[in-house]
Amino acid sequence: MRDLYGQVIMDHYRHPRNRGELEAPDVERHLLNPLCGDEVTVYARLEGDRVADVRFTGRGCSISQASASMMTERLRGKSREEAEVEISRFKRMMTGEEAFPEGDDLAALKGVIQYPSRIRCATLAWEAFQQGLENNTSK
Repeated sequence: MRDLYGQVIMDHYRHPRNRGELEAPDVERHLLNPLCGDEVTVYARLEGDRVADVRFTGRGCSISQASASMMTERLRGKSREEAEVEISRFKRMMTGEEAFPEGDDLAALKGVIQYPSRIRCATLAWEAFQQGLENNTSK
């Protein structure tokens, strides 16, 4: 199973989904992990209460970039409330409080919790999206 999870992470890293900027985004938030230099900018376009599009740019380790790719796939099309629930669930997984089912791409990142210094890498894009949503007042 560990090999499969490694393959999932490397696939998202080598072939990131939804990489690129959005013109005139409703949400734009840049975060940097000063411990390792990873950085990510998350962009989203909202249509009413829905995340119509979400993209990211950045550079960093395979974990941070793969996690950002997985996040964009997970949050596109969700309502604000659903997105906030997914972010919360992911953060709980990264503290060992919750797990995603086997076969879910996000489950591939669960092993990161064995390396506490890498948790920030995995949560960087998720935190950027959450902060961006909190700063967007068009609810």
